[in-house]
Amino acid sequence: MTIRDLSEQIAAWENNVERSAVTPKERKRVYTALHQTHLPKMDRLGVVVYDNDRGTVTLTDSVREFDIYLDVVPSDDLPWSQFYLALGGVLTALVAVAALGIPPFAYFDGFAYALFVALTFTAVGGYHALRDRRTLVGTAATPPDVDVIAPSETTEGTNAD
Repeated sequence: MTIRDLSEQIAAWENNVERSAVTPKERKRVYTALHQTHLPKMDRLGVVVYDNDRGTVTLTDSVREFDIYLDVVPSDDLPWSQFYLALGGVLTALVAVAALGIPPFAYFDGFAYALFVALTFTAVGGYHALRDRRTLVGTAATPPDVDVIAPSETTEGTNAD
């Protein structure tokens, strides 16, 4: 696959648009990151074969051996690990206050608190699992607008802009 085609497809995903709607600036930004950082490193690790002179990248057979999870955290968001830590702290404090007999928390028995903690973690964990399905690459389905390319299959091409 050409780096130009790859960068255009990634830019389309990042901007939630069709490939034909990707601007040269959006494609160039992705192309630069791929060319300077990601593809050379993936080539060194044996995930892809990157031919800088021809402007092509090819998956290796080793790529079939992994599932890749991406923890996508927007700048104004909290990573899940920190969220679970905070949730555990809040629920622990709630149970501790109840155990000390401080009203109104002392009005509920231990079973009610255990049920509340279990249901809270089950609900949050379920939501987390649903969100993670969107960031798992390489299992149930291919990303939209992508033809599956077998390892060692390439398309001749030139470098982007």
